[in-house]
Amino acid sequence: MASELKNDRFIRASLRQAVDVTPVWMMRQAGRYLPEYRETRKRAGSFLNLCKTPELACEVTLQPLKRYPLDAAILFSDILTIPDAMGLGLNLVEEVGPQFDSPVRTAGEIKALSVPDPESDLGYVMNAIRLIRKELDGSVPLIGFAGSPWTLATYMVEGGPSKEFGLVKGLMYDDPESMHHLLGVLADSIILYLNAQIAAGVQAVMIFDTWGGILTTTSFQQFSLHYMQKIVSQLNRQYDGHVIPVILFTKGGGDWVKDIATTGCDAIGVDWTKNIGIVRKEVGDQVALQGNLDPCVLYASPEVIQQEVAAVLESYGRGHGHVFNLGHGIHPQIDPENVAVFINAVHELSGQYHI
Repeated sequence: MASELKNDRFIRASLRQAVDVTPVWMMRQAGRYLPEYRETRKRAGSFLNLCKTPELACEVTLQPLKRYPLDAAILFSDILTIPDAMGLGLNLVEEVGPQFDSPVRTAGEIKALSVPDPESDLGYVMNAIRLIRKELDGSVPLIGFAGSPWTLATYMVEGGPSKEFGLVKGLMYDDPESMHHLLGVLADSIILYLNAQIAAGVQAVMIFDTWGGILTTTSFQQFSLHYMQKIVSQLNRQYDGHVIPVILFTKGGGDWVKDIATTGCDAIGVDWTKNIGIVRKEVGDQVALQGNLDPCVLYASPEVIQQEVAAVLESYGRGHGHVFNLGHGIHPQIDPENVAVFINAVHELSGQYHI
């Protein structure tokens, strides 16, 4: 696994080292906006089958890299692999989202959960990573990921997507002891899972705290940030002679970037609701920043896409430590041609900030 990267911009920027241009990748870059993805998904028969078949997961991971000069690949998988391995019975329903057959809502159900073994219970993920690394052949780094404990807990307690999060917040307020137990089991599971991904070959890891932003500041610190910090402190940050950057992304967490920066992570993902230049002033040189173009900009004309990319680059300003990304995942209806405009604009317009 010691092969040197031909393009290490993403790794260097994540560690706030010098780069020639700002690196770029997209959350959900392997996905439904690509016709070739939809074709592979059809062959797989279901989304879960796509995730659990290493050859197909590898195929869709590589599809966007065949189209675009991206600076990183991200493992094709799902954040709910861990609760699925815990036996909750995951189903991914078209147009609805994830549903669990056996949500956990009582102290007894939570106490019965156990930490899955990454190689035996989630071996298909590790096999996909090994296959992707072989196929990438050092062209760009591979990013691994997991959901945050709080985000996984929301799905496990609610049983699926939610707008109000009444069940999970009710449990948090009414029985904080059970909630902390659940989050502790999930944190231990994620530590093992991400360290197994690192051993299998991922060269950076990202924790998606998709629902951290629904919490109050106090609850965020107690029930989300505390557990992400625990994970960061126990990850293998050096592997096979290389540093493994760790990125934390809390959607809706712009007001808490100073706190997130104290976790020891290398980079913070920023959504589109906060100016990245302001975030940079708040965190100083503690961490790199990733983001943060509004995904809806990609519905616009090429000229507007270029203008908006230029605005984000100007806002971040001169110097290193910026990984360009969308402020959240790319939408399925986006025209693939607009993605090419976006990626090329980042590379073409960012060089002046690195002289």
